[in-house]
Parts: sequence; C-alpha cells; structure tokens
Amino acid sequence: MALILIADDSATEVYTLKKILEKHEHHVIIAEDGQQAIELAQSKRPNLILMDVVMPNLNGFQATRHLSKDPNTSNIPIIIVSSKNQESDKLWGLRQGAKGYLSKPIDEQLLITEVNKMLGLIA
Repeated sequence: MALILIADDSATEVYTLKKILEKHEHHVIIAEDGQQAIELAQSKRPNLILMDVVMPNLNGFQATRHLSKDPNTSNIPIIIVSSKNQESDKLWGLRQGAKGYLSKPIDEQLLITEVNKMLGLIA
C-alpha cells in the first residue's frame, strides 16, 4: 500500500503506530526528530507523514511548517499525532500546514480512517 513516515521520539508510540499501519499493509519508515523527518521526507518521498509535536532538535510544528512550505514536499499530507490536545494546539498545527490532527493515545480505527482519507482511499 502506502509508504508512511512516522516522526516520533517515543519508542513505545513508534511501536504502536507501526504495528497498526503494518497490520493494514502499509510500509513504515521512522524519524526520531523533526530534522530527521525533513531529511527522510525529502529523500524517500513518503505518501503520508504522522508527526509528533514534542521532539528534540526540531519540533513537529517546525518540521510541519518546513515541509509544507517546501515545493518538493508540500504535496505530502501530514497528520499531527500528539498528546498536546488543546484546541489551540490543533489550530496551530493546522496553520503550520498539517492536514489532520489526532490526539494520543491513538485510536486504531480513527487513525486508519484518517490515513485512508488522506491517501484518497475513502471519500
């Protein structure tokens, strides 16, 4: 199916997301911070990015803003997946260029529905 980049510095969160995505036949690559997410997005051109917010070096909001403004990566949809679940966080994430915002702990069905919607697999 799709190549999905998970950008998260938590091994537990990466494991959970990876397990869900692979169960639904997606391929996964992993970045441990925002800077690595930018580099992998530019080199591997994933179909979708799941972006945490709180990460070392470059946070998810900064990485999302960078990727959404870069003509080479601006077409890659980004879903922020974060424990920061205030309405202001969601609005800020969307203003940085994210196409979706999901709160942790992640619900498998909600994640897959959002992923499929972003990939154009469902309307």
